[in-house]
Amino acid sequence: MRALLDTHAFLWFILDDPQLRASANALIEDPANDILISPASYWEIAIKIGIGK
Repeated sequence: MRALLDTHAFLWFILDDPQLRASANALIEDPANDILISPASYWEIAIKIGIGK
């Protein structure tokens, strides 16, 4: 399966946030899946860091 993570899902996964559902976490961790992250997510994160959030 190929999955495109939005910014929240990406951050919740890398920060091990409990807001990410167990089913989503399992999908991301499954090596059989291709996990994609939009370049826009990196841009969004950079903007948030830049404004101090």
